[in-house]
Amino acid sequence: MRPDRLDEADTDLIKIWIKFVPRDGWLPYDTEGLWAEPLDGHTARVRSIPFLANGIAFGDVLNYTVGEDSTRWASGRVATSGHCTVRVLPTPAGPLGPSAEAVHRCFAPWNLGGEAYSKELPLVALDIPVGADLTGIKSLLDRGVEDGWWYSETACVTDAWRAA
Repeated sequence: MRPDRLDEADTDLIKIWIKFVPRDGWLPYDTEGLWAEPLDGHTARVRSIPFLANGIAFGDVLNYTVGEDSTRWASGRVATSGHCTVRVLPTPAGPLGPSAEAVHRCFAPWNLGGEAYSKELPLVALDIPVGADLTGIKSLLDRGVEDGWWYSETACVTDAWRAA
């Protein structure tokens, strides 16, 4: 089962909510729930890939507070994992069509983790781990944009990503 389809009662993971300012021309949401592994105190390690929130990657450790309604709200990042998050949205009229599966196949040589938002919105959030071939991945991302396969954006990157 995909992490975003879990129920807290059926897992040891907890949901941490991220609040952000919605972007013009993008999805009209101002929060995103991420599954996380509880650590000690009010900290948790992110175990899902953000679709909307920027500056957070799989494996990062977040502080959180608990609201009056028991909702856990992220209050800051304690530690980075070194992972990067990149979002890819296939161009419906492009050679891949509106297929998240086709996007995943393009990145299969690097064994990247990733999740698709939905069939209706085939936005793919890719998890790029430490030690990945950043130059190769960035090259494919750029080529895909230039050739009309997809739109892409970085959501959380490292110095190693910037240098590649």
